[in-house]
Amino acid sequence: MTRKPFERIHLVVLDSVGIGEAPDAEAFGDIGANTLGHTAEAAGGLALPNLERMGLANIVPVQGVTPADQPTAHFGKMQEASVGKDTMTGHWEIMGLNIDTPFKVYPEGFPQDLIQKLEERTGRKVIGNKPASGTAIIDELGEEHLKTGALIVYTSADPVLQIAAHEEIIPLDELYRICEIARELTLEPEYLVGRVIARPFIGEPGAFKRTSNRHDYALAPFSRTVMNELQDGGFDVIALGKINDIYNGAGVTDATRTTDNMDGVDKLVKTVGQDFSGLSFLNLVDFDAVYGHRRDARGYAEALEAFDRRLPEVTEQLGEEDLLIITADHGNDPTFEGTDHTREYVPLLAYSPRFTSGGDLGLRRTFADIGATIADNFSVAPPEFGTSFMEKLR
Repeated sequence: MTRKPFERIHLVVLDSVGIGEAPDAEAFGDIGANTLGHTAEAAGGLALPNLERMGLANIVPVQGVTPADQPTAHFGKMQEASVGKDTMTGHWEIMGLNIDTPFKVYPEGFPQDLIQKLEERTGRKVIGNKPASGTAIIDELGEEHLKTGALIVYTSADPVLQIAAHEEIIPLDELYRICEIARELTLEPEYLVGRVIARPFIGEPGAFKRTSNRHDYALAPFSRTVMNELQDGGFDVIALGKINDIYNGAGVTDATRTTDNMDGVDKLVKTVGQDFSGLSFLNLVDFDAVYGHRRDARGYAEALEAFDRRLPEVTEQLGEEDLLIITADHGNDPTFEGTDHTREYVPLLAYSPRFTSGGDLGLRRTFADIGATIADNFSVAPPEFGTSFMEKLR
């Protein structure tokens, strides 16, 4: 018998938790990448009993995690179809888009003409202008910034322009205005920067610390996503963490910021307990920003185990009208060379208390299958890309 649709779908993106090189990994310089596998090996095995019961190790082998004889969730893996491995590309594809023109990255820093325009528009000089770790560059240039008030501009392997400033030197309101100017400048096709990010910090030389007042200025998705269809259909779309920034607010009916992974889980637990109809959408950014880019395999492992310990707080609140989907947006192997994202498959777990058992969802050829499934459940217009797996969940 076909069951009625779910009233609520809770989508959790474990940012950067890839599960092995994608078929086209060579084109991205990522042969051999395996974020989850190598993290488990570096830790001597992972203790993930709750994800284990769902069927995580039924997707791929994970040291310390045993395949479940009777998984409680439907499980599978997804391959990215878009030409990129960044946060925006992955998330936009999850909601039904296929990005065929990659955002630009700047391994040598930004063009001088762009930097000159930024200096002229803001009235402040720019220092840095190179790829760097956010914590390392404020240690390197923070003292000069304190003396001169110059903007610390840097990038990464992602298509981002980041501006760091001490909150006592450049107040948050001014920093945000500066980032809005940078966003306007980088909308030109010749630059095609995916996100401008405000990176405020506090402290003294030798003891600088970034604050939680980060703010992202992203491009709006190039076309409508499933989130737009849900909003127009009268459903709730609750964005938790950096989801609102990633979609530039498009299709979002309510947004809540988070400070870290555990705060994100707190917000998710609270949201699951609320009465709404539609989608809650959470990104847990620490896996990527705090551990992946910094190549901290031990920290990555501990963060995975911390999430697993909190997972029952979420699942125990779910009713038969709730569906929980856990996935990722790309890889970021903490044992790999450099600090770049890695082109990998991502996991797919779908759980509801209504399930009497799990099942194999197989290989999904695009992340957009999630968006198609959500659209199918709520009977809104399906995305152009993606195939629903809802029938396997009913």
